[in-house]
Amino acid sequence: MTVQRLTVREMQLADVDIRINYFHDASDDHLLRIGVDRSLLPTRDAWHEFYKEDYARPIRNRITFSLVWELDGEVVGFSSLSNIIFGREAFMHLHILDATKRQSGLGVQFVMKSTEIYFKVLELERILSEPNAFNVAPNRTLQRAGFRYLFTHETTPSPINFPQVVTRWMLEKVDLSVVVQERFL
Repeated sequence: MTVQRLTVREMQLADVDIRINYFHDASDDHLLRIGVDRSLLPTRDAWHEFYKEDYARPIRNRITFSLVWELDGEVVGFSSLSNIIFGREAFMHLHILDATKRQSGLGVQFVMKSTEIYFKVLELERILSEPNAFNVAPNRTLQRAGFRYLFTHETTPSPINFPQVVTRWMLEKVDLSVVVQERFL
């Protein structure tokens, strides 16, 4: 059995094409599954300019904060935070780039590593996530990573989304130590 090396690192400004290309190059079916309206995507140049401005801010004042997920040195996905209230809470988004690597259990491991970084760097008390309610994979991933289901509601999660039914999940910092301990039992 081959041991795979999972790495989670902060997304640098030079890496933002990972995110931009993920959305712009996605199939219409995939965008529909994750609740994204292609017509609402910023142009690649506009998105670059947004990130350039955001990355120039101190972390405590950033609009977004993203992490890159690597498997054996290859970028396989990313996670990002939005609606950040530094020291309090933020909303997490999670994406595996290659469809063949989805539903493999990697997402759970990457989410667990990501939440540890988010809690530390942004001094958060809780992380929320609202995936499309009908997209089973991220909902299952969040549950397996220790997030607690709160409720289901209809909303427009972000400026690139259409109105949709989402499930809200939460992981509190106090829950993180329990999740970490359970990994080693």
